[in-house]
This record gives sequence, structure tokens and C-alpha cells, in this order.
Amino acid sequence: MTTATLNHSSVRVSALRRKAIKTRASTVLGILFLAFMLFPIYWMVNASLQPSGNTLSADFFPWNPSFAGYEKAIADQGKNLLTSLVIALGTVVVTLAIAAPAAYALAQFKFRWISWALLAILIAQMIPGVVIANALYAAYNNLGLLNSIPGLVLADASHAIPFAILIMRASMMSIPASIIEAARVDGAGQVRAFFSIAMPIAKNALITAGLFAFLFAWSDFLFALTLTTTDEIRPVTLGIYQYLGTQVSNWSAVMATAVLSSLPAIVLLVVAQKYIAAGATGGAVK
Repeated sequence: MTTATLNHSSVRVSALRRKAIKTRASTVLGILFLAFMLFPIYWMVNASLQPSGNTLSADFFPWNPSFAGYEKAIADQGKNLLTSLVIALGTVVVTLAIAAPAAYALAQFKFRWISWALLAILIAQMIPGVVIANALYAAYNNLGLLNSIPGLVLADASHAIPFAILIMRASMMSIPASIIEAARVDGAGQVRAFFSIAMPIAKNALITAGLFAFLFAWSDFLFALTLTTTDEIRPVTLGIYQYLGTQVSNWSAVMATAVLSSLPAIVLLVVAQKYIAAGATGGAVK
């Protein structure tokens, strides 16, 4: 074996070692970063299982877990959780019913005003929520929609619709025009082409838009605080906020409520993660 060959082998081994060290360092840093990000969630679950209810004196691990906090949370906040679920599902229905046809029209129709419509949607997306909330309060006060589930559904949908249109339009832009034209030749109208062709192809974007609409409504606090003035309609976000003032000595119930309110979002994100990845990138490559 020549000297050049030995030197080449040594260089290659050194490069492989450096690569292995970088890979291990990246893995360790990733684990530390993930642990840092997930620690608040772990502490929330840990505090919800503490029998004392005091987070300051809580053990790092619940050696004697107690579910009294969950029993109290369900008893006090069960109705609020159900209210949030109804509002979130209603928001998904209203958002998709409006955003899907709008996205299809903006993607497939060729009009001069399309660019202006997209600009208006972007501007609507950038309007601060507090501005919309104040305007809706004045309108709802005249229409009698304060302290009502339909009022909160419409408010949350107004926040979710622009984002849903942008997500679904990007996906529907990738639908070949020849497919729509073939359906039209076969006798299908625009409505039939929309439901039979565009919607199945844009399924991932539809699920992504619906999921984000659900999360927008489920985590909404501003509209719930502004548009409700009584205890009759109270989403769980507002319930937790008002819970803090009455349960300062029993943090296990507060943390249990936080855990219960986090479960729907976690489950949906885990179940629909492949649709989210496909829907978010839909239309990026034609």
C-alpha cells in the first residue's frame, strides 16, 4: 500500500469521525432543546396530579398522584369545555363552507380583480384582532348576538377564513385546468366540478384549513372576553382565566383544566400531521 493511499484513508477516517461527532452533538442539542420546550407541558401534567395543589412545593415527579384536580375541573369546567367544542366545530363548518368555494374561484377563474381580492384577503388577515372584536361588539349589540354561540362562531370564522382561503387556493392552483375542462365537456357544471374534482384533490388542504380553524376557535380568548358578558356562554379559555382568581390555593384543578383543554389540539395534530404536511406544501410544486 502506497503512502498516498494511506494518507487518503486517514483523511477519510478523520472526515467520518468529524461527521459522527457533529451528528452526535446535533442529536444531543436536539434532545436538550426538545426537553426544554416540553418541560412546561410536563410540569403542567405533574402539577395537575399533585395532592397538595401547590405548585411551589410540588415534587418533580407525582409519586402519589391524585385525580381530585381533574374531578373538580370536570365538575366546574365541563360545560365550558363542551361550549368550546361546539364553537370550534361550528367555526370549522362556517370557515370551510365559505373558504373552499372562494379558494376554488380565486384559483380557477381568470378575472382581472383576482389580484385585488387576494390583496384584500391579506389585509384582512393582518387586521389586529382587538380591532375586529371592538367592531363586532358594536354590531352584535345591535343584532342581539352578544352572549351567543352563533356570535362567537361567526367571530372566530372571520379570523380563520382568510387563512383558509390562502391555504386552499395554493392547493387548488395545482389542479390541472385540463381536468376541470374535461369534466365540463362531459356535462359537469362548475358546482359539480368543484365537489367531484377540486374537493377530493384538495383534501389535504381542506383538512389543514379545517384543523387550523378548529385551533383558532378552540384557543380564542379575545373574542370570548369581548363578546360575552354573562356566565351563560363561557368558552374554556375564559373559564381558565376566571378560574385563576378563585383557585389560587388549588393549582391542581387549574392545571387539570389546562391539561383537558390541551388534549383536543394534541390529538388532532397527531392524527392529522400527515395531512397538515401535505396541505401546507400543496401547490408549492406543480
